[in-house]
Amino acid sequence: MSDTNNSPETQNPDNTASDESAMSDPAAAQTDVHAELAELKAKSAELADQFLRAKAEAENARRRADEEVSKARKFALESFAESLLPVADSLEAGLIIKDATTEQLREGTQATLRQLLAALERNKVLAIEPATGAKFDPHQHQAISVVPADQEANTVVNLLQKGYTIADRVLRPALVTVAAPK
Repeated sequence: MSDTNNSPETQNPDNTASDESAMSDPAAAQTDVHAELAELKAKSAELADQFLRAKAEAENARRRADEEVSKARKFALESFAESLLPVADSLEAGLIIKDATTEQLREGTQATLRQLLAALERNKVLAIEPATGAKFDPHQHQAISVVPADQEANTVVNLLQKGYTIADRVLRPALVTVAAPK
């Protein structure tokens, strides 16, 4: 009563030869699985190692950048301070002279001021000196008062105190009086 042609291999034509050999040799199939598992474990270990190396490299780069920022902050004023030392030397030298005339004091003060302005300029500290009649700029000027004047409204009438910028950033705005609207 049983039909020998009803075996699973003969009923399913989609079975491949490798499936047949795997079914016929379970030890070979197990060896293939173990080989594939070992290959995947090796690949996983390699990727984990690459990840750890990349992570360590990123951490080292972050640490070096932090150190550079710290050094930059620590020594940021070094160049500026160096350029001011001759100014301090000039002031001290002027104070040593006991019997200086008014003219000598004036000349020494002017020379020291030139040194100071040169030091500021070398460090990108520039004066804001709006001319009379210049348009009032609230980003660079601070209006102390508005006065009636014979010039266009919202223009500088008088400079009371210079302003200063450093690398295009306002340190202190220029203090000015501004012409009132007519």
